[in-house]
Amino acid sequence: MGEEGTRGTVHLLCLAASSGVPLFCRSSRGGAAARQQLPFSVIGSLNGVHMFGQNLEVQLSSARTEDTTIVWKSFHDSITLIVLSSEEGNSELRLERLLQMVFGAMVLLVGLEELTNIRNVERLKKELRASYGLIDSFLGDSELIGDLTQCVDCVIPPDGSVLQEALSGFAEAAGTAFVSLLVSGRVVAATEGWWRLGTPEAVLLPWLVGSLLPQTARDYPVYLPHGSPTLLDRWWQPLLDPLRACLPLGPRALPDGFPLHSDILGLLLLHLELKRCLFTVEPLRDKEPSPEQRRRLLRNFYGLVTSMHFPPEPGPPEKAEDVVHQAQLPRACYLVLGSEEPGTGLRLVALQLGLRRLLLLVSPQSPTHGLRSLATHTLHALTPLL
Repeated sequence: MGEEGTRGTVHLLCLAASSGVPLFCRSSRGGAAARQQLPFSVIGSLNGVHMFGQNLEVQLSSARTEDTTIVWKSFHDSITLIVLSSEEGNSELRLERLLQMVFGAMVLLVGLEELTNIRNVERLKKELRASYGLIDSFLGDSELIGDLTQCVDCVIPPDGSVLQEALSGFAEAAGTAFVSLLVSGRVVAATEGWWRLGTPEAVLLPWLVGSLLPQTARDYPVYLPHGSPTLLDRWWQPLLDPLRACLPLGPRALPDGFPLHSDILGLLLLHLELKRCLFTVEPLRDKEPSPEQRRRLLRNFYGLVTSMHFPPEPGPPEKAEDVVHQAQLPRACYLVLGSEEPGTGLRLVALQLGLRRLLLLVSPQSPTHGLRSLATHTLHALTPLL
């Protein structure tokens, strides 16, 4: 996992499983997503080898070449998604979750019935264009991380209880259980109904809002001349200052003045049961590496520790040997990019306590023998927030 995290290319293919007809192809290069059609011979070969395995009752899920990772996944025996990635540090875990998010986006905007019972391929191709913006946001270099962690990106506002009370009252007055307040694709506050949404809906909906262009048509709240001419004013006019205070929270995620150690360059905190996360690379913005590189390093480190060290999901053990396995799971690990001598390499540390998992990107001057203590202290400080 290089310190610079070279950006390669990601190709995403969607095909009708029964016929092998391509439905769309999306690509990213250097962090930007676009339409870039692969040669049909390559598409046919990738789908053909997958279908060949299925005919022999062999499930082909992934493959690696010298510089590319390939992952296949079928959904409802109707849609096959294939992703090819030459990005350095892109794990199979990351690519598998990417495909899950892509199919979730297709269902969100087209509907499951249209995808599982394909009557007209050309019509489906046209309908799927509505999902391109959301899908491309997964392929680009996003500031969010919910696509990888499958947890909702959140921020902690300074007046959280006030905003929560107003949001709950507004939802009741509007007659809906599903309301959330977003800033930069992150949830500031939400109703209980919203938090009961399952994965991936709770992650997809904020991403969808964030992917919409300013001129994109969408539903807007309106004043009903007779029924509720002052509904919005009643709930939100008194809270303009707390709402304005939320605007700069997007990339920072944490309130102003929250005490973080000066060596911390970025952090990812997950609550595995609530499916919520805090992700920021804003501390010490004026220091190297850049925010983009910090995000990439933390994403790659998350994929590494989740696939190799920590269980991806909480839950009770099913068998006696699972109890032994859980007892042997590590609670902390760290990685040094370069020499372990202070001042010569970035440090990455992960710590899991109960249902919370914390990942930190730490500056080179921090000694390795103090990483666990730093992570433990930071997790205790963050625990009341999430």
